[in-house]
Amino acid sequence: MARHAERREFDRLVRSAAVGRGGAVVVAGEAGIGKSALIDAVVGALDGFEVLRAAGTEFERDLLYATLHQLCAPVLEHRRRLPPVQRSALEAVFGLGAQTSPDPLTVGLAVLGLLHEVAQDRPVCCVVDDAQWIDDASRRVLVFVARRVSAERIAMVFATRDVGTPSGLAELPRLPLAGLADEDARALLGVASHIGLDAEVIDRILAEAHGNPLALLEFVHHAEPFGVPGPPRFRASVVDTLEEQFVQRFERLPDAARSLVVLAAAEPVGDLDLLRRAARLLGLDAAELTVAENAGLLVLGPRLRFRHPLVRSAVYASASPEERRKKHGALAKATDPETDPDRQAWHRAHAIIYADEEVAAELERSADRARLRGGFAASAAFMERAGLLTPAPGRQAGRLLLAAQSRLLAGAPEAARALVTRAERRAMDAEGRAKARLLRARIDYQLSHGPQATARLVDVVTELAPDQARDTYLEAFASFMYNNNPPGLLKELGARIRRQAPQREPARPTDLLLDALLDQTMLPVEQAVPVMRDAVTACRTASRSSGPWQLNLLCQIVIDLREDEAMEEITDCQVDAARRQGSLASLPQALRYQAIARVAVGRFDEAAVSLSEARSVDEAAGTVPLLGPELVLAGFRGDADRFAELSRLMGREGRPFEAAGEHYARAVLNNGLGNYEEALDAALAAQHRHQAGSYSIWSVYTELVEAAARAGRAEDAAVAMAHVEALARANPVPWAVADWLQAQALLGRGEDCEALYRQAIDHFARTRARVLHARARLTYGEWLRRENRRAEAREELRAAHDMLSRTGARAFAERAARELRATGEQPRRPGDDPLGRLTAQERLIAGRVAAGATSKEVGVMLFLSPRTIDAHLRNVYRKLGISSRRQLREMPL
Repeated sequence: MARHAERREFDRLVRSAAVGRGGAVVVAGEAGIGKSALIDAVVGALDGFEVLRAAGTEFERDLLYATLHQLCAPVLEHRRRLPPVQRSALEAVFGLGAQTSPDPLTVGLAVLGLLHEVAQDRPVCCVVDDAQWIDDASRRVLVFVARRVSAERIAMVFATRDVGTPSGLAELPRLPLAGLADEDARALLGVASHIGLDAEVIDRILAEAHGNPLALLEFVHHAEPFGVPGPPRFRASVVDTLEEQFVQRFERLPDAARSLVVLAAAEPVGDLDLLRRAARLLGLDAAELTVAENAGLLVLGPRLRFRHPLVRSAVYASASPEERRKKHGALAKATDPETDPDRQAWHRAHAIIYADEEVAAELERSADRARLRGGFAASAAFMERAGLLTPAPGRQAGRLLLAAQSRLLAGAPEAARALVTRAERRAMDAEGRAKARLLRARIDYQLSHGPQATARLVDVVTELAPDQARDTYLEAFASFMYNNNPPGLLKELGARIRRQAPQREPARPTDLLLDALLDQTMLPVEQAVPVMRDAVTACRTASRSSGPWQLNLLCQIVIDLREDEAMEEITDCQVDAARRQGSLASLPQALRYQAIARVAVGRFDEAAVSLSEARSVDEAAGTVPLLGPELVLAGFRGDADRFAELSRLMGREGRPFEAAGEHYARAVLNNGLGNYEEALDAALAAQHRHQAGSYSIWSVYTELVEAAARAGRAEDAAVAMAHVEALARANPVPWAVADWLQAQALLGRGEDCEALYRQAIDHFARTRARVLHARARLTYGEWLRRENRRAEAREELRAAHDMLSRTGARAFAERAARELRATGEQPRRPGDDPLGRLTAQERLIAGRVAAGATSKEVGVMLFLSPRTIDAHLRNVYRKLGISSRRQLREMPL
């Protein structure tokens, strides 16, 4: 079969893995087009490779990690060389350990690590056939691995049909297979045909097969129909015709062999021992399977394998429902309930017609096991089947609601909604109806965090227990708070929660956090600050028991209060908590708040490292990252090009428009660039949203004051001045007081502006906010120059320029440089920093390695393989002009 170009390309990709240039490819085409033949030809010629194979089946799509079990089982002993966290996750997936609920990303990294360990001995080629049918959990893991093997001795090969390529696989490199050209198709017919076929029959075969190799071979095998006058006997598609041909061949078998083939079609693994046991229960002799093998329907070996997946599906579909149930019943009895209880439950469920509580209970236990292993999609499938087989209507509705909940957790809200609808058609008590309403509200909320969905969720929450209700209120309000919602709706939502939220005595930290967010939104600054401070104190005390997402909410409160010590402590604590608890869903946002804190204290490179890690986790999870903190860093750096690039992505590709962060960052950027009118416009937009009842970052008011002063529009700063003063009086910490002193000096509100500037600088010096300290010296130096006190101005501007240059605030540093030149002094040129040549990810890796981490440990953190980490390290060494980890440890990272 002439497919020389495709074979060369495929062979090149697979063999590149032998020299550490791994990769992934999806071989795509219709059924019978020759995907497996091409793969077998290339893989069969590999020498010195560890070849691991698995195949998806329609019948196992709901069994958790079914494909992964096939692929990894032969090399599972290599797990002992993995880090403990990865080893535990892998053992949980394979039912070998006590751990439950392994995070899917950790499972992905564990499989990558397992293959990396195998590849230490020999290159690895993983082949997954019929990838359109692999279970959801396996698909996510294998796509994760496939995206990370470029520096490994690992090749990942997926074969899938053109129609319905699963999510994730569609983004991998693709090798499409089309039908054979007419000349090649004729050559194949000539080789396959043992009898002479006249030209008319050959032409009809070619016309109907459309170059499909399997169809050509099957049609020539059944050439007689082509000689019969009249219309062709083909169906609408080549696949339909092939299935009909396979069924005809199957129906010509003896009765016993036919029954055995249906049994094999109902058993997706091809376990011959299991088939023999089931056959004996049916009074059959499994030796009769050789008849089917001789007929070209299947192949016997260590495992039974159908000649083509179409054979299995055609045979199974041709059997009567009664016969299929009989076969599943025998397979259920033959399956060991100790080693494979889920597969036994699955077969039992397909063996009965009527509701059966015993079977439903088995399926529910399987659903619970899947949920504990992190497989929400599999859990939902088991629980849905359990619901349909439950005799009692009330209990049936309850199980359908549990299935809907799992579907929602699996990221399938539409499927979850359909299950809720089915449950609502059953008889339910008051508690069941309340659960259904809450679940429907949560589904609507997940689909759209808009005003109506949030309001519905808040209304339904009243039916929950008090503690659970307040936690849900906090989740809903916080999510709504940071969205770009129409003005006024946030206050309306806050008022509704105020009316409905049950009070709790004594208040938990989360209760105080909810109260703080409500007060910050609905009350004047001086009234909101006391509750905000109480929440900070309570949550800092209970930080070890707080969830990472709650600490995320606390971070913004601390930043708004200008509590610099608490800001660094809490942002670091939330990252530690997310890592410790394995909460990879909240880790990216924790890292983003950590980045904002690093920006405030002038550690921009560390902020970039945190954001790089956040992006790595988002990429691994397949989630769309938030951009607000990236904008803030770009704004403080004065990187207008990066800011414009990020701004274009706002509100696109599933991202929300983060109005609060965008307005604040734009004001900072333009103040640094000296575009004061643009800075003022951005800050005023944030102020108008705040006045209308939406959330705005409080720091924007200090930017507004500076922009108004420099633009000569002091009257526009009245509201901002009142806010800054109120905060300084309500929470007189050094940072807040420094902001107030600085604001008065900028607008010339005091009798002695110089004293105000000096006091502001002194107060900033007592904080960790180094970049703001530097900016205060810049504005004081600018004032001194305008007062014609050039010598004194030079001292302040020189210090500001040095401080801002060291932190990387390039626009503000250039602003200081312009002022210095105006005094007659040339600013010092910053020295070449070799670390500046590193990307954010390279700096992150270099820092971890310099601190003593191994490549494996860094790989765990960044969801990359050790070999990929080593490749990044080689780039680091080259850029820094060093050659060892020892030299790296000596660098000032």
